[in-house]
Amino acid sequence: MSATVSPLAPKKYPKMPAVEGVRIATAEAGIKYKGRTDLLAMVFDEGTTAAGVFTRSKCPSAPVDFCRQNLSGGKARVLVVNSGNANAFTGKKGRETTRMTGEAAAKAAGASAGEVFLASTGVIGEPLDAGRFSHLLADMAKEAKPDRWTEAAKAIMTTDTYPKLATATVKIGGADVVINGIAKGAGMIAPDMATMLSFVATDAPIDAPVLQALLSKGVGSTFNAVTVDSDTSTSDTLMLFATGVAEKRGAPRIMEVGDARLGQFRRALNRVLKQLALQVVRDGEGARKQVEVTVTGAKSARSAKRIALSIANSPLVKTAVAGEDANWGRVVMAVGKAGEPADRDRLAIWFGDSRLAFEGERDPAYSEAATSAYMKRDDIAIRVDIGLGRGKATVWTCDLTKEYVAINGDYRS
Repeated sequence: MSATVSPLAPKKYPKMPAVEGVRIATAEAGIKYKGRTDLLAMVFDEGTTAAGVFTRSKCPSAPVDFCRQNLSGGKARVLVVNSGNANAFTGKKGRETTRMTGEAAAKAAGASAGEVFLASTGVIGEPLDAGRFSHLLADMAKEAKPDRWTEAAKAIMTTDTYPKLATATVKIGGADVVINGIAKGAGMIAPDMATMLSFVATDAPIDAPVLQALLSKGVGSTFNAVTVDSDTSTSDTLMLFATGVAEKRGAPRIMEVGDARLGQFRRALNRVLKQLALQVVRDGEGARKQVEVTVTGAKSARSAKRIALSIANSPLVKTAVAGEDANWGRVVMAVGKAGEPADRDRLAIWFGDSRLAFEGERDPAYSEAATSAYMKRDDIAIRVDIGLGRGKATVWTCDLTKEYVAINGDYRS
């Protein structure tokens, strides 16, 4: 955890209500960090359903493989997360660690082996010794409490400068249900998620296939629309757990994706996912500014998103934003290299409300003074109209500063 908190950190954290059926414990296992918690256990009531979305990296970590395997059962009783070591690219040793941790967690929670989920974040390529922390799980499961969401968010941090939390309360069929989420991530962040872990839990009674459909759709415009540095991690894990305890309070069990009673819940879930995703961007390593990139007028939505990501991932665009330079030529470059249909002579570019370029050249009304003043803000909006169709997309990123190089230059030391 960095000594200085990001200037883009939230001014205050949400008060996190308990989610019935979820209990939380954290511990100091000393895996890499000294004097802070680095181990999280989340214990779920029997009958909890689970959904997950994971990295598309072809070199996934051992915990990602473990979760994918168990997800087919659709049930969860315990989640164990460690920070400081990603248990990725650790070969047979890594698989042995997940097996041992999985067995210890199942025993601690009185669960079957298929109801355990694991996630690890931190350095890649270093063996993770399960013996450092698996013995702590039994006591953690015993003393877990419902009101420890903020502690949970702190325990999973690596280079994050602040914990990431979001909550929503909505109705399903007249009964209140709670959705709570935590996330971590600051670098190695790109769509297909990122070095990003996020765990969301609700007391809504929702069957696993419906939960999975909601989550898979929800990531498109949230976690898969943020990028810090275009690097996709080996460990990305986003999981959603539903304890179903709200059924006792009259919430109906949802068994179909098309159930009309899901409307409010779906919107609230997407809101929680977006809040968490944007907090990850605002804690981008060394970040001083959040950048929203919107592309309109593309051939298709998919094409718009590819162009938007080309802009958001461009080191030249991101360093220009860091230097508060409205260098729209770099945006033109990023559109041109995206490999998507574009027409130079139809292109229009805005920074905030100022149109800088129009129909392939500098806008005659462009004011350098007004745009330079705009670039001093914490939140920068770049909009590009391609002028070819109706496809649109928005993605979020941050600027690229000297601090990013400093943080990643000595990450292992």
